Amino acid sequence: MKYNHRLLLKGNEAAVYGALFAGCDCYFGYPITPASEIAQSAALLFPKLKRTFLQAESEIGAINMVIGAVASGRRAMTASSGLGISLKQEGVSYLAAYEMPAVILDITRGGPGLGNIGPEQADYFQLVKGGGHGSYRCLVFTPNSVQEMCDMTMHAFDLAEKYRMPAYVMADGVIGQMIESVELPTPRKYDYDPEWKMGRIVDGVANCITSIYMEHDDLEALNNRLQEKYRGIQRDEQAYEEYMCDDAELVIVAYGICSRIARGAVDTLRAEGRKVGLLRPKMVWPFPSAPLKRIAEAGKAKSFMCLEMSAGQMIEDVRLSIECRLPVTLCNRMGGNVPNGDEVCAAARKIMEACK
Repeated sequence: MKYNHRLLLKGNEAAVYGALFAGCDCYFGYPITPASEIAQSAALLFPKLKRTFLQAESEIGAINMVIGAVASGRRAMTASSGLGISLKQEGVSYLAAYEMPAVILDITRGGPGLGNIGPEQADYFQLVKGGGHGSYRCLVFTPNSVQEMCDMTMHAFDLAEKYRMPAYVMADGVIGQMIESVELPTPRKYDYDPEWKMGRIVDGVANCITSIYMEHDDLEALNNRLQEKYRGIQRDEQAYEEYMCDDAELVIVAYGICSRIARGAVDTLRAEGRKVGLLRPKMVWPFPSAPLKRIAEAGKAKSFMCLEMSAGQMIEDVRLSIECRLPVTLCNRMGGNVPNGDEVCAAARKIMEACK
């Protein structure tokens, strides 16, 4: 990716820049802390570039406006947090059934219920396992820096359109609110006559967008096609970063702000002579099961530790990936609390002592 200019931005702001450079020309949203700067930045920047910004009457209204814009051939985005994302789930299920691309930002906050505005990662189940009704999947990106908020939002549009499906950028409240230097990418051109556009003539027939299939066999055929697509994505699009995993006896698995904390802990533990590594998922769907399985089978690792700001949600996918070959322990904080390096190091030492 070629960069042209550098700005000091919040993570939420950087995501808007990434969307604009990706060619997004419609933003529909409703403000909610800690995601409100996304709507604020979009309200400032989209009209300046003669693009559409509209504050919807609700989160439900926003996601349905996204559906309408995408159906007409536009690149569209929305954003929210926690309970706002919950309200959008019916519309996300429609997007999956229509096989239409859209990008949704989720700046996660404490829950359940109204919870608070502190950072959490407890939207994992909602985004990774579906969220709405039906057997569908969404692409889920997990940035751990302000730069990645920009870059991954751009890439989310690419993959959403490649596979014709919804894509989330899931960032905890820390990443959304933190300020870092960002190099802005080269703007991309966009095709306003995509293959999914309503009314476009394909094989002599005008596209008609629907998600109702009264014949059971027709609906089953749609679901079979979707599942085949998802299997291909799981095989081809796993994105991750390994840090000191080659000889690691304990492998920490973490994303978002937790991965930055974990990396510091790895450095501290390595200085003590402890063989600890980090595997960071850059996407949690498709989940990076291949590298985890490879590490588990290599014979050097004795244990895994998931660092999460939830009651333990990603840990289920880690266990499935390694097929329960090795123990997997949870180190976590909840309620808007963020783990610190000392807590992570202490948990890692305890696990390594138990494995001797």
